[in-house]
Amino acid sequence: MTTAMEEKYRAYSQRLCEISQAHLLAFWPQLSERERVQLLDDLDQIDFARCLPLLDTYVRTHAAAAVPQHIDPPPSFPAEPGPTHADLYARARRAGEQAIRAGRVAAFTVAGGQGTRLGFDGPKGAYCISPIRNAPLFQIFAEGLLGTERRYGRRPRWYIMTSPANHTETTAFFAQHAFFGLSPDDVLFFQQRQMPAFLPDGRIALAEPHRVALSPDGHGGSLRALAESGALADMRRRNIDVVSYFQVDNPLVKPIDPLFVGLHLVSDSEMSSKAVAKAHDLERVGVFALADRKLTVIEYSDLPEDLARARNPDGTRRFDAGSIAIHVLNREFVERLTAPAATVQLPWHRAEKKVPTVDEHGRPLNPDKPNAVKLEMFVFDAIPLARNPVVLFTRREEEFSPVKNATGDDSPATTRRDMIRRAARWLEHCGGMVPRGTDGEPAQPIEISPAFALDADDLRQQLTNRPALLVGAPLLLA
Repeated sequence: MTTAMEEKYRAYSQRLCEISQAHLLAFWPQLSERERVQLLDDLDQIDFARCLPLLDTYVRTHAAAAVPQHIDPPPSFPAEPGPTHADLYARARRAGEQAIRAGRVAAFTVAGGQGTRLGFDGPKGAYCISPIRNAPLFQIFAEGLLGTERRYGRRPRWYIMTSPANHTETTAFFAQHAFFGLSPDDVLFFQQRQMPAFLPDGRIALAEPHRVALSPDGHGGSLRALAESGALADMRRRNIDVVSYFQVDNPLVKPIDPLFVGLHLVSDSEMSSKAVAKAHDLERVGVFALADRKLTVIEYSDLPEDLARARNPDGTRRFDAGSIAIHVLNREFVERLTAPAATVQLPWHRAEKKVPTVDEHGRPLNPDKPNAVKLEMFVFDAIPLARNPVVLFTRREEEFSPVKNATGDDSPATTRRDMIRRAARWLEHCGGMVPRGTDGEPAQPIEISPAFALDADDLRQQLTNRPALLVGAPLLLA
């Protein structure tokens, strides 16, 4: 063991004894040199000063979340403007386009996850999903930025948050694919923090004798990661003041949406969000609501069922604004929330999970029921802290089809289906002929790269002076 490692071990040994976490080094004598390095690296990732105050509140005991006295539907903007919104939407779109052309808007992708639930060994953003090219998620987003440059004359900068579990693989994947047509200077990668899993008595869990049970600190941790990584400072230097936030699993997302950005700007909002109409009353998505007059997202498990099923006088669902994790935030708002002297911080959320651990002899334990507590922050908890938060409805079939599960809902099969359906609608909007089967589905796969067209109107422009398309075979527009 090197002198440096010995000194580090002694320092951790003393510190862990002081905070009742000495068990983390219990297997040190049996570990190889490589395993000791891995264990010390894991300990380096734990912010003990951040974790320890949470034990009594969130781990050893669990206080129930305060229930709002009043829960009401939120104000929102419709997906399609009627007469009362037409002028506002036109003005907002112009404001958004001007901000994009001025380089004020950046894309921010939360991409810390692995493709484990998909049966994929790698970063989720590397998962291949498009229906003809089988392009990975990262490529689709990169092409969205290239399409933005084609249409508005300015390529947005792209900030990508990884995790310690996938950072090296993610950066190597981009290098392997020549950044999908972007310049390496267009992209800034940074890592989010990890949080340990806790046993019910407050001890930090060991996944293996030489590995701590660590996981990312939630998408709410992305705001702190922006600050700690220097990404916010990078934005400030580049005069970027609007951040377009989206998660890595949704290939239908518009990485930069001028209307959404513009509504955010003309509303003088600090944080804006997109919503879709819920698929059914009990869909497992967060719901936008006014909770004691503050716009917030209520998790589906916390919304009383009578409210989830409530109807307006016209029969429409009263609480229908489902959250899809697409936001626009002001850089200065994120700076205020993450400043060292910030007086308000995002709350932690507690989840009881099944976490593989080891027994006192270092033998693996694979629980069949929840045995540990994980703590995460959620980005939507910033909404009640923002000035003039905005909710914009969008159409699910246009902008939301995440790939999360190997089969069933939100699976590769449903996502590819929705990508084909959207491409077919766009072509029909432009006068194209799309043969359909008896089930109404397009008879052939269709794929439209975002670099070629960002939406149906953009596609119409791209196809100007071309003969009408008849889709009689798989069609790729890229």
